[in-house]
Amino acid sequence: MQQSILHVSLLVRDYDEAISFYVGKLKFELVEDTQLDDEKRWVVVKPSGNAAASLVLAKACSESERSQIGNQCGGRVFLFLCTDNFQRDYDRMRTDGVEFTREPETHDYGTVAVFADLYGNFWDLLQPGSEHALYSYLS
Repeated sequence: MQQSILHVSLLVRDYDEAISFYVGKLKFELVEDTQLDDEKRWVVVKPSGNAAASLVLAKACSESERSQIGNQCGGRVFLFLCTDNFQRDYDRMRTDGVEFTREPETHDYGTVAVFADLYGNFWDLLQPGSEHALYSYLS
């Protein structure tokens, strides 16, 4: 049996501001932006390159959903953006105004820094070291 995660839903305040951040600042690819009705769109973005998983940018509709924007993981790191060149992406993201909340550190599992997206969700920017060490870090 082979399984994989295709999409992760990310609550956003506004489709266009979210697209601007993920495509403009993180350099993700806009995979799809389809109007479903007067208020709802199907918006999918993914990291550039050979990314298997993508984000569905889901506009929060209810007060309950809006209260979770930026806190989808209770203040912990929510998503992990792996790169093949940490320094290149770290420098570019800082130049583009991405806020890093923890400076780069190098460990046996790789080089990592924490950044916040436009809503305050925390992400790791990570260039993995050995595969075994990375899985130990993530578990």
